[in-house]
Amino acid sequence: MSTATQVTAEQLAVMPHEGFRYELIAGELMKMSPSGWKHGSVAIRVAARLIAHVEAQDLGRLFAAETGFLLSRDPDTVRAPDVALVLREHLPESPPEEAFWPGAPDLAVEVLSPGDRTGEVDEKVKSWLDAGSASVWVVNPRWRSVTIYHSAADIRTLSEGEELVDERVLPGFRCRVGELFEGIG
Repeated sequence: MSTATQVTAEQLAVMPHEGFRYELIAGELMKMSPSGWKHGSVAIRVAARLIAHVEAQDLGRLFAAETGFLLSRDPDTVRAPDVALVLREHLPESPPEEAFWPGAPDLAVEVLSPGDRTGEVDEKVKSWLDAGSASVWVVNPRWRSVTIYHSAADIRTLSEGEELVDERVLPGFRCRVGELFEGIG
């Protein structure tokens, strides 16, 4: 679902959600379908590993899938990754007053669902990087892989047997990619 008239981040924040998630892309409201169980299982496994490392190292603040990030204004774009990290050095002294986090997270994690189209995923990655994310992970349960984007030219895909390492945003973090997909068949 998209809208014919432009919607602002402030309007999105007070809209009734009626059981759906929405993103705002250049002022257009986009309804997001609920995720399947495999998507949710993989997303929580990614989040659990990140929580353990980020909290142990006091690296910053993690956010869950429902968290909107205001990436641009006029027209407004608000996106919500499956997991996000804002590093300590980018946290404001006091929490933002706005409903949505102002700006991009340092790390945006997108877990693919069976219905995700390549062009849409590419556009999400581009929007995160253009807004200032230092790293975007695209986690693919079907291929049991993680693709790390630091820019349009700096892309690395890791397979199930490889180790997920991203020193740019998570110094010391290590996780075998296959761990993220255990139990989903």
